[in-house]
Amino acid sequence: MVHDNTVTDKLRAALPEAIDEVRDFRGERTIIVPQKRLKDVCRFLRDDPALRYNFLSDIVADDYLPDYPRFAVNYHLLSLPNKHRLRLRVWVEDPDDGPETLAELWPIATWLEMEVWDLMGVRFAGNGALRRLFLPEDWQGHPLRKDYPLGYEEVQFSFNWRQVEAKKPFARE
Repeated sequence: MVHDNTVTDKLRAALPEAIDEVRDFRGERTIIVPQKRLKDVCRFLRDDPALRYNFLSDIVADDYLPDYPRFAVNYHLLSLPNKHRLRLRVWVEDPDDGPETLAELWPIATWLEMEVWDLMGVRFAGNGALRRLFLPEDWQGHPLRKDYPLGYEEVQFSFNWRQVEAKKPFARE
């Protein structure tokens, strides 16, 4: 069985400059990796016979506006043989200069990176398939960013339903 310290120790031994920070929170370990070393770290975690992180389960991004760097891209890895999870985090200063694609290591990364680009606007170097996945092609902006303008619809209740209905587009037709 692989433990968090085993992973961190093996990674530090193989790639000493590849770990910026290690955070443990509620039984989950996050390893913060420099953007330029991400692919090397992932290749090591996947190919090491004792670790075998053979499944990239998700890629997500966080917007830390107004902090700098603004974005964090998180990679959720799973070692199916060892039944162990690990999160890698990469800080991204400029969303147009995001991390390198991991599609070479895990083909599903193409789609997961496409989702992050569509909703958050972080580009992945080398991913030539970045396009809208959930939103229409002509959509402007990336709706999960904190600076994206909020749109809302007033909640309809029994006391205000006439006012809400009158504001809906179909009511004007």
